[in-house]
Amino acid sequence: MDKRQAIGSWLSGPRTAMEDAGADFGYRGRQLGLPEEGPGSIAGPGRRIGALAVDWALCLLIAYGLITDGYGQATSNWALLIFFVLSVLTVGTVGFTPGKRLLGLRVVELGTGRVSPLRALLRSVLLCLAVPALIWDRDGRGLHDRLARTVEVRI
Repeated sequence: MDKRQAIGSWLSGPRTAMEDAGADFGYRGRQLGLPEEGPGSIAGPGRRIGALAVDWALCLLIAYGLITDGYGQATSNWALLIFFVLSVLTVGTVGFTPGKRLLGLRVVELGTGRVSPLRALLRSVLLCLAVPALIWDRDGRGLHDRLARTVEVRI
């Protein structure tokens, strides 16, 4: 066997090489007991990033239009604060932000199916730090979701 095939190319990555060697990782969410497709399945990264972009644009619009007198660093700081408050309040009560609802997503706690306000607070703090959201596991959950024991699913 060629060593390049065993470790995978830089294009395919090590997961493809492992699958070619016979490893079965299953679909995203299988380890969590979630369906592969449809409602309740793990949301894809495209929808999640799209929802984040919608929420961030809404927060920037609020900060720019109502609080600051032009676009600058203060606008971004206010937008981050608005995003934090929006995320805590909406995810902690109804399970989604406006962007998530628009794109058909919901945040749920793994055990109960609803997100407690305390978990929403922890998730939002970690999400605003950005770095935990950029570290994903095999199921596609960010570190902020893993630590808060939540997952974003399709509605």
